[in-house]
Amino acid sequence: MNDILFYLVKKLLLIIPVLLGITIAAFILGVISPSDPAAVLLNMDGVSTPSAQEIANKRHELGLDRPFIVQYLSWLLQILHGDLGVSYITQRPIWDELMLRLPVTISLASFTLLLVIFTAIPMGVFMAYKNNSKSDFVLRTAALIITSIPAFWLAILFMWIFSEELHLLPTSGYGTVVHLIMPSFALAAGTIGTLMRLQRAALLEVLEQHFILTAKAKGLPFPMIIWKHGLLNSLIPVITLLGNYFGAIISGSAVIESIFSLPGLGSYVLEAIRGRDYPAIQGYVIFTGLVFVLFNFLVDISYFLLNPKIRLGGK
Repeated sequence: MNDILFYLVKKLLLIIPVLLGITIAAFILGVISPSDPAAVLLNMDGVSTPSAQEIANKRHELGLDRPFIVQYLSWLLQILHGDLGVSYITQRPIWDELMLRLPVTISLASFTLLLVIFTAIPMGVFMAYKNNSKSDFVLRTAALIITSIPAFWLAILFMWIFSEELHLLPTSGYGTVVHLIMPSFALAAGTIGTLMRLQRAALLEVLEQHFILTAKAKGLPFPMIIWKHGLLNSLIPVITLLGNYFGAIISGSAVIESIFSLPGLGSYVLEAIRGRDYPAIQGYVIFTGLVFVLFNFLVDISYFLLNPKIRLGGK
C-alpha cells in the first residue's frame, strides 16, 4: 500500500509543472494574438466602430493595461477557482460551453478507442503468431498503407461511398451511434495500422524472453503461451499509445468534427478561432491539456498494475 501511495504522489508532483506550463502557453496565446481582445469584443456586432477611448476603457475594464505578470497571476487565480472566463461570442461561461460539448467528443473518442482496441490488438497478435509468413507480410503492408492515409481524406471518401453512393450512413449530425460510425473509422484507421505493428513488435520481443522458453519447454501449446503469458507482458507500450491517443482524440478531433458537423469540443474551438474568441480558445487549451495530463496519469497507474518491476521499485 505504501508503495502505490508513494508512486501516485510522485506522479502527481510531476504533473504540477506540466499543468503550470499549459497555463503559461494558454496565456501567451492571448498575449500574442494578432488583434486586441478589447477591440474584438467591442466589434462583436460587426457594425459599430469603437473609438480609441472606448477601446482604452474596455482594456482597462478587462485588465489588459496591467503588466503581463499581473494579468497572468490574476487569470491563473481565476482558473484555480474553476472559472475559465466568458465567451465573447455566446456571452456564456466557457466551462458551461465545454461541458455541453464534452459528451459528444467523449462519445466519439470512446467509440474510436474501442474500434482501435478490438481491431488492432487481435490483428497484431495474429501477425506475431504468423511471424514472417505471407499473412504477416500482407497485414504489415496494409497497416503501413492505412497509417499513411490522412484522416480527413478518409472522411471525405467514406462520405462519398457510404452516404452519397450507398445511402447507408448520415453525412452529419449527432444523436445515435450511427452518426459516429464514419467519424470513428476515419479517426481510428491510422492508429489501427500503427497499433497493429506496435503490438506485433512488442509481442515478438516478449516471446524471446526466458520465461517463454520455459513455457515452451513445459510443452504448452504456442497459442496458449501467446494469450496467457505473452500478451499481458506486451501491453505496456500498447497502453502508452492508447492513453496518449485517447487524449489526442479529445484535444485534436477538430477537423473530423467539423467535416461531420459534430457539436463537440473540436468544432467549438474552430468557431472560437474564426470568431477570434480568445477566452474560449484559452479555456479550450486549458481544459484539453488537463484531460491529456489526466489520461497520461491513468497510463502511469496502469504501468504500476501491469509491471511487477515497478511495484518492486524497479524502472
